[in-house]
Amino acid sequence: MADLPLNPLVLIGAGSSFAFSGLFYHLYQEKKKELQKLKEIPVFKPDTHLIKVLKASPHKRLQYVAVEGLVQADGEPLASQFVPRCFGVIQKIAVEEHWKYWNSLTKTWKSRTMNRKETNNSVPFSLVSPGAYSTNVYVKIQNPLEASGCHLDRVYNKVRRAEEGLVNLLMQGLNGEKPVAMEESEELLQVGSTLTGFGEVVLEEGQVMRLQAPRDGRKYVLMPTDYRSFMDGHERSANMWKMLTAVTGLTGASLLAKVIYGLVGNQDNRSK
Repeated sequence: MADLPLNPLVLIGAGSSFAFSGLFYHLYQEKKKELQKLKEIPVFKPDTHLIKVLKASPHKRLQYVAVEGLVQADGEPLASQFVPRCFGVIQKIAVEEHWKYWNSLTKTWKSRTMNRKETNNSVPFSLVSPGAYSTNVYVKIQNPLEASGCHLDRVYNKVRRAEEGLVNLLMQGLNGEKPVAMEESEELLQVGSTLTGFGEVVLEEGQVMRLQAPRDGRKYVLMPTDYRSFMDGHERSANMWKMLTAVTGLTGASLLAKVIYGLVGNQDNRSK
């Protein structure tokens, strides 16, 4: 029993715990730096205050800011093809087939997806300030499909099961394949939803504000959430890496202490 702490598995466990603790600490520091940079980005609403700031800025341009507002179509919005009275400004419709094929080696049916077709549509849109009585002040979104982070809401998803028929049975016998289902889905960036954009804002013609990709190479990001929720998500991620650092570090320390205690105990027994 005295030799148990010298078990190689215990030593490997301690070393692995310290290695993971170091990795998690590195990820925590990286996320902490990212969070600090995000906190340094000025945050605006699409209102007259932003216009005043732009007019006072060199070249009427803010190189990198965050703008939070509600999505509003500049013209006619896109109507959902499946959900009544549901409108958006970015739309993605996907249709894909689910098949199974016979694997002669494992003697089992395997699944695969094929014939995926995806259609992307968008219309010009802007951000307006929540609760604004007038829509004369807004920030137009330039080239939204070029931005990252714009996750759309899934408003429709349906799986249609394939019917078992004579043709399918013949295909199974000849090709070792059979259709299982066809899946249709639709995703939208809906009118009236909250969006936070990170990029460069310019003022044109004295009144028209435009959010676009930064010229200095920084990321052009559109997040379908408010700024506070976006920051809370990053803080939760940083806290997660911090907690994992502590847990794995304490685990490694406990295992190492167990090994040292066993070695000291063995040496005391020999002395006696």
